[in-house]
Amino acid sequence: MAAPAPSKNSRKALGRLSLPERTFVADALRAETVGGVLLLVAAIAALVWANTLSGSYESVSHFHIGPSALGLDLSIEHWAADGLLAVFFFVAGIELKRELVAGDLRDPKAAVLPVVAALCGMAVPALVYFLVNITGGGSLDGWAVPTATDIAFALAVLAVIGTSLPSSLRAFLLTLAVVDDLFAILIIAIFFTSDINFAALAGAVVGLGVFWLLLRKGVRGWYIYVPLALVIWGLMYNSGIHATIAGVAMGLMLRCTRRDGEEHSPGEHIEHLVRPFSAGLAVPLFALFSAGVAVSGGALTDVFTKPETLGVVLGLVVGKAVGIFGGTWLTARFTRASLSDELAWPDVFAVASLAGIGFTVSLLIGELAFTEDPLLTDEIKAAVLMGSLIAAVLSSVLLKLRNAKYRAVCADEERDDDLDGIPDIYEEDKPEYHLRMAEIYEKKAAEHRRLAEVTGGASDGSSRPA
Repeated sequence: MAAPAPSKNSRKALGRLSLPERTFVADALRAETVGGVLLLVAAIAALVWANTLSGSYESVSHFHIGPSALGLDLSIEHWAADGLLAVFFFVAGIELKRELVAGDLRDPKAAVLPVVAALCGMAVPALVYFLVNITGGGSLDGWAVPTATDIAFALAVLAVIGTSLPSSLRAFLLTLAVVDDLFAILIIAIFFTSDINFAALAGAVVGLGVFWLLLRKGVRGWYIYVPLALVIWGLMYNSGIHATIAGVAMGLMLRCTRRDGEEHSPGEHIEHLVRPFSAGLAVPLFALFSAGVAVSGGALTDVFTKPETLGVVLGLVVGKAVGIFGGTWLTARFTRASLSDELAWPDVFAVASLAGIGFTVSLLIGELAFTEDPLLTDEIKAAVLMGSLIAAVLSSVLLKLRNAKYRAVCADEERDDDLDGIPDIYEEDKPEYHLRMAEIYEKKAAEHRRLAEVTGGASDGSSRPA
């Protein structure tokens, strides 16, 4: 008799990943974690530098360099924000493209959960900021600051506290961050674009067209693409649209599907080459020249008393957790999906709290939102740091409470009793796996019988009378 078809209610939310996806997520998160630790070190260095040698910090940050004839006479701080972060967003564009064509986002049913969770995780913090500033009489310009999640910093926190987060939750966090980056890019492009220079924008579009055509023709060589990318970036910067958009656009153009005979797609290969530069140099340098704000008792008090800064803190700590958790719960509720057997709703809330670490993109949006008010910009940066710190501590406590359960889940995911290099959990529905295990158990049973006989014989010999 045929087995009954599974009901709609049997679908699991945040269920086990496929083995290839699990391997990809593990590799991606390992690289992000290393970058996150460097980012954490750079942020601490910036705070120490700005609060001990503030004069030299300001001098270096505001030192201008670059060809003024090309409109690129920028301060070191702006080179970090507009130039180096373009590399970060280039990698983000590749990640997004891969998710859309080969990852969780390629399947609309699987994509609903992280997309809705990410959207709610951006909308609720913006709403929290809006309500705080409406009631407190503050500026509404910073509504987008608490909407971003910094995946590298979040993973650095996981590395520091040493928690064993199951792969499904790590993948959920990574996908959330990818979708979050996409909407952050759209926010920057739409809401933080100055007067547009259409000639420069047209040049950037033509450059992107050439970039795409070269990719389609299979042309190779970094000496072609790197100069072209620099020209596109320079034109995009001069167009008035934030220059990081150029990085995203080029990342989205790369092919992220494998063809016959290819071990890696071009997107995967280039991401593997560029990610160390992005995570190990570009983002830490941005943090070094953006996170350096003066911290004093008065400044910390202002963070919790001014509506703009309080809105950022509450948006990151409360808005992110409530938005992502609420979006996940509502999606599971209305799609009739039950949570994976290994997880509980407090686990989702802990990860949602971890997403309250905004940092990199939040600092960038803070600079864009309050360019006319340097003092408020520094206060917003302090609020981002404080909100991210509170979110990190809160999520660390919540995750530590469940760490014993996570270790057990991770041990099950890693167990390979038949020693074939594939975790047993992915082979339990294969007859060959059970035959191998039966052979292993038979060998063990035979060995135990032999030992029992030897032990029994020795006992008989020792009990004989002298």
